[in-house]
Amino acid sequence: MTDMNSAPLKGLRIVDFSQFLAGPYATLRLADLGADVIKIERRGKGDLSRYLYVSDVLIDGESTIFHAINRGKRSLSLDLKSETDREKVWELIDGADVVVQNFRPGVIERLGFGPQAVMERNPRIVYGSISGYGSDNDWAALPGQDLLAQARSGVMWLTGAEQHGPVAIGLPVADVLAGAALAQGILALLVRRGMTGEGGVVETSLIEAITDLQFELLSTFLNDGRQTPTRPRNNPAHAYLAAPYGVYQTADGHVAIAMNNLQDLFQCVGLCASLEDLNPFEDRDIIARMLADQLVTKTTRAWLDKMDHAGLWAAPVMDWHELVNSGILQKLGMVGETRRGGESFSTLLSPLRVNGERPAAQGPAPYLCDEPISWSSPTD
Repeated sequence: MTDMNSAPLKGLRIVDFSQFLAGPYATLRLADLGADVIKIERRGKGDLSRYLYVSDVLIDGESTIFHAINRGKRSLSLDLKSETDREKVWELIDGADVVVQNFRPGVIERLGFGPQAVMERNPRIVYGSISGYGSDNDWAALPGQDLLAQARSGVMWLTGAEQHGPVAIGLPVADVLAGAALAQGILALLVRRGMTGEGGVVETSLIEAITDLQFELLSTFLNDGRQTPTRPRNNPAHAYLAAPYGVYQTADGHVAIAMNNLQDLFQCVGLCASLEDLNPFEDRDIIARMLADQLVTKTTRAWLDKMDHAGLWAAPVMDWHELVNSGILQKLGMVGETRRGGESFSTLLSPLRVNGERPAAQGPAPYLCDEPISWSSPTD
């Protein structure tokens, strides 16, 4: 891992009001690059993710979510309605470079730490906000939750086969994408500040991030008379692409087949059917069914050996055991380990490499702490 003394963002100070996932994901990525992140948490309760579980696995009494997304940060628990505690926050903001928040629209302003108030106090601040659906629109007050954003965005309708109902992406993809987008925006404003001295405000939302995920297909829709695509009935993987693009069952698993010359693919798998009268787009489901009936007769490994030899694009559908046991994540250095309270916690590290090394925030997720804290304090 990267020597944090030479980390790109070493010396950068972030006051982080955000909780749970979207905002903390943004500050995690910045912490991995060397930023000092102080989480402002509710006195006595802390970040919601400390006790909101996706499983019953706890590390040192707190959820794996909290440990995964808050490693290397520091904590300060306060009552933001207390004038004394609010002054402690202002003291941190005076020495900070970045403020991040993901409250519902209007909440941070009522607490007194909205972008206008903060930038009047410290004009060099880069202020980052994430909401569910932005502000000043008909959706602004709706709950900003990942699954609900997926449902409203069209991505859930898009996923799956034609004859099935909507399929949710099995990850909090809107949260993570919004966090990544905010981190990108914060870095851009920091670059500008380095050149001009000017701070600024950057905002994104779950709906903007998950809409951007669909930019390729939505652009097609907007420029194609707004015709919605017909999702495949068989072996779906992409609403627009022609056969053989899809996921197919084999004798012992599944294989994903990308864009390939159909004649070459049919020859490889031993299909003798004529393709002269079949259109890869219009007859997508017929072609997919022919392939499906053939591919189920042999194992995944047998088909991949044949396809690899023929130069065709295909891959096994792997579960998490197979991914981790492949060793690729370990070889890339993406799996790390921290310790807190005598317990060890395996975690995924930053997806970036800087000068050939992977930067990572140092230390575990913080305990909820209401002791005085300052920028000169060493990172715990």
